[in-house]
Amino acid sequence: MTEYLSIAGKSIAYDVSGAGPLVVLANGMGDSRHSYRFISPALVTAGYRVANVDIRGTGDSSAEWEGYSRTDIAGDLIAVVRHLGGPAVIMGQSISGGAATIAAATAPELIAGLIELAPFTRKQSASLGGLVRVKRYRAGSTQLGLTMALGSLSAWKKYLDLAYPSKPADWDAELGRIEAKLSEPGRMTALQAMCKTSPADAGAQLPNVRCPVLIVEGSLDPDWAEPRAEAEKIVADLPAGLGEFAVIEGAGHYPHAQTPHEVLALALPFLARTLTHA
Repeated sequence: MTEYLSIAGKSIAYDVSGAGPLVVLANGMGDSRHSYRFISPALVTAGYRVANVDIRGTGDSSAEWEGYSRTDIAGDLIAVVRHLGGPAVIMGQSISGGAATIAAATAPELIAGLIELAPFTRKQSASLGGLVRVKRYRAGSTQLGLTMALGSLSAWKKYLDLAYPSKPADWDAELGRIEAKLSEPGRMTALQAMCKTSPADAGAQLPNVRCPVLIVEGSLDPDWAEPRAEAEKIVADLPAGLGEFAVIEGAGHYPHAQTPHEVLALALPFLARTLTHA
């Protein structure tokens, strides 16, 4: 059953399943909590209470907000954890990885750990050499640019084709779901606004994080010329000893939906260590 948390007169949609320590799942831009359809049931089976959240502007949450920054999204996630009773580990993908960083830095009493999947958590600059050398990075950047500038659903679908180097078995149905949701009033505008946000606010908070952090990248993620190098930089910006990373070979920007078994193999031991005494 979908529940709604009211924030500033708008609503954040989420569902809660299971019992045990709290894990909050947060989707990326242009997506929804349904992207965790393979992860959430497995976490419940493993003994966790799972809150699967549609971040502002996406899924069943309100479409139109005054801001879509990582700081804004972090505030929503903190509100969800506080409402449900933390502490929690946040698993956030892409823009929500950066938001999770800010949540942990600003509400350390509520956030016990972070799992960031393909996160945008540092200020970015285009790699000119990478654009020349790496075809997937060049193509992905082009389609993201067209999505941001034109609000092109066709460009976003072409980006997703690159971001999923191999497709889940239910991909046709899932792509139809994404297309239908982005055709709703205000959804593409929210996606464009998120594309324009900078991860600099998240990067500024990396030194202030006090909980363990696991970064998961896909080796074929089109958002970076060198995904491993991005993970290394995030870990280097965290306080010493808090960060670790893993790269899933063959995964793209959505490892939780493309390679859920590999993500769970990394996440479950991290959760067991992090939430045992939370």
